[in-house]
Amino acid sequence: MVGRREKAQSFCKSRVGVAIAIGVLLGCVFALCFPNGFVFISNPAPILNHRFVKSIAQVGSTMCESSERINLLKSEFVAASEKNAKLKKQVRELTEKIRLAEQRKDQAEKQVLVLGDQKKAGPFGTVKGLRTNPSVLPDESVNPRLAKILEKVAVNRELIVALANSNVKQMLEVWFTNIKRVGISNYLVVALDEEVAKYCESKDVPVYKRDPDKVIDSVARTGGNHAVSGLKFRILREFLQLGYSVLLSDVDIVYLQNPFFYLYRDSDVESMTDGHDNRTAYGYNDVFDEPGMGWARYAHTMRMWVYNSGFFYIRPTIPSFELLDRVANRLSREQAWDQAVFNEELFFPSHPGYEGLHASRRTMDFYLFMNSKVLFKTVRKDANLSKLKPVIVHVNYHPDKLPRMLAIVEFYVNRKQDALKPFPDGSDW
Repeated sequence: MVGRREKAQSFCKSRVGVAIAIGVLLGCVFALCFPNGFVFISNPAPILNHRFVKSIAQVGSTMCESSERINLLKSEFVAASEKNAKLKKQVRELTEKIRLAEQRKDQAEKQVLVLGDQKKAGPFGTVKGLRTNPSVLPDESVNPRLAKILEKVAVNRELIVALANSNVKQMLEVWFTNIKRVGISNYLVVALDEEVAKYCESKDVPVYKRDPDKVIDSVARTGGNHAVSGLKFRILREFLQLGYSVLLSDVDIVYLQNPFFYLYRDSDVESMTDGHDNRTAYGYNDVFDEPGMGWARYAHTMRMWVYNSGFFYIRPTIPSFELLDRVANRLSREQAWDQAVFNEELFFPSHPGYEGLHASRRTMDFYLFMNSKVLFKTVRKDANLSKLKPVIVHVNYHPDKLPRMLAIVEFYVNRKQDALKPFPDGSDW
C-alpha cells in the first residue's frame, strides 16, 4: 500500500517535471520565433511621447496663431491710423485749396470790375475800391536755378523765406526745428555763407546759396542782424519776379501753427505789427494838446505802431516791386534802419516833392502773430490769454533771443507753465 502510494507520487512529480520542461521549451521556441510577441507594438514609449508632443504642438500652434492674429491686428491698426492721418492731411489741403480758390475768385472779380470797362457807381454803401492788385507774369529767365528750387519747395506758389549767416546758427536751428514740427514743408533758407549752406544740407533743410555778389556777400559774411535784414529787400525781388508770394521771416521766430492757414492774401503787403494792443496795432486818434492855441488847442492825429519788417507776406504785384526797390535803394544810400525805411515807404502819402507808394496793406492779428512784448508783458500774466495758442511768436523786443525762444517752446509745446517766469517784461539793459 505504501509502495503503491510512493509510485503514484513519483509518477506525478515526473509528469509535473515534463510539463515544466515542455513549457520552458515552448517558451524558448516562441521567444525565438516571435521576439516582439504576438501583438506587434513597436516602441510604445514613442507613441505616448508622440501624443504628448502632438497635444503640446496643438497648444503651441494655437498660441502662435493668437500671437500672429494680435500682430496682424496691430499692423492693421497702424496702417489704418496712417491712412487716417493721410486722409486728414488731404482734407486740410483740399480745404486750404478751396479757401484759396474762393479768395482768388473774389479778387479776380474785383479786378475785373475795376480794371474792366468803365462802370457807373452803384448804390450808396455798395462801392468798393480795388484792394488786391493783380500778380505779375513770372519770368524764370531771371534766375533759372532758383526757379527749379522753388518749383520743388513752394506750395500754391508761396513759401516762407529766411536769410541766415553763421552768426545766427543756433537760432536758425530752433527756427527750422519748429517749422518741421508744425508740418510746414514750403520753406527755404537763403544761406549767406558756405557754413550755413552746409549746415542746412546736413539737417535736411531746404537751402539756396546765391551766386557770388560783391556788395551782398561783404555784408552777408560780417553783418549783424540789421545789416543782414537790409539785404532781404534786394534778394526778395528775384522770388517775386519768378511769380511767388513770400512770407519773409527772421530767424528769431518760433512757429507754433502753420501761418498760411491764417493769411487773407487780399493786399500787396500783409505784416505783423510791433503794436501791443488794439490801439497801437491797428491805429487810433491821438489828440495833441497845445494850450497856447486857445480854442484850437486840441489837434487830432492818427497814430499806429510800425509794421515789423522781420515778418511780412508780400505778393508779386507792381506796388510790391516798387516797395522793394525803394527800400533797397534808400538803404544803399543811407545809414538807416531797414524797418523804419520799410514803414516810411509804405505809409508816407504823396506830397510836394515826394510821390507816395500806392500799395495796399493789411495788419495781422497781433494775438496770432505775436511779438515778444505782447507775450512777456501781457499774455503770460493773463489766465485766459495764456491759454490761446499763437501762430508764431517773434522775439523782436528782447536781445536775449535764444533763451527766450527756448522758453517759448517749453511753454507752448511742452506745456511747462512756469517756463516764461524767469524772464523780465523788458530787458536788463
